[in-house]
Amino acid sequence: MKALSKSYPTNLTNQQWQLLEPLIPKAKRGGRRRTVDMRAILNSIFYVLVSGCAWRMLPGDLPPYKTVYHYFRQWRIEGVWQVLNDRLRRMVRLQEGRRPSPSAAILDSQTCRLASMVSEAVGYDAAKRTKGRKLHLLVDTLGLVLIAVVTAANLPERDGARLVFAAIRRRFPRLLWIWVDGGYSGAEFTQWVMQTYHWILRVVRRPEESKGFVKLPVRWRVERTFGWLNWCRRFSKDYEVLPETHEALVYAAMVRLMIRRLA
Repeated sequence: MKALSKSYPTNLTNQQWQLLEPLIPKAKRGGRRRTVDMRAILNSIFYVLVSGCAWRMLPGDLPPYKTVYHYFRQWRIEGVWQVLNDRLRRMVRLQEGRRPSPSAAILDSQTCRLASMVSEAVGYDAAKRTKGRKLHLLVDTLGLVLIAVVTAANLPERDGARLVFAAIRRRFPRLLWIWVDGGYSGAEFTQWVMQTYHWILRVVRRPEESKGFVKLPVRWRVERTFGWLNWCRRFSKDYEVLPETHEALVYAAMVRLMIRRLA
């Protein structure tokens, strides 16, 4: 295996690579034999994710940016990033003494500002006074991502929740409780969730008399996950032409976080 000429903080360690390598999709049959170093490809993707640089600005000692982006894009289309996230999440949960499938989850959304070149799935969030997109995250009680959905920022929370719930239907058979904030409240919506999915929504509201930061019961875990993502400069704005690319980057960020925790 060809060694990299430089060592970046985002590079996988030997132990991390040993855990991750068996999960990497094998080369497809037919055509030319795969010659690229998949460890270097992942190091390059993590470099873009954490540093926030454009694909074209990858350092010269990393693989060509077209090759790196090809694998990232192909894995997005094939759902590989989500599969890696799911497998590593189950491993982390087992390591923490939990069952692989969660029984409780927390749902929240975050409005993201846009780069100037982005025009697809864009809206104005009147509550945040921000034009951009909205990242809807459903996480388990460890803060690990179950599903990420990116929509226009003008989509109401309850409509975003419907998209999230439809995407995870039958994926988590033990799921029963979902904690949300006041944006998802409403007797009609709560009843619809119960009748459709047999889940119980628990609304955690911010105390009216509180000022400044307040650590809300259970719900703080999803806020921590948003904080984890903020360590990746690629999320400082939404630079992605397609919302699906933003979703894939969220899964890639969680893959990096979980593989560091496991190793």
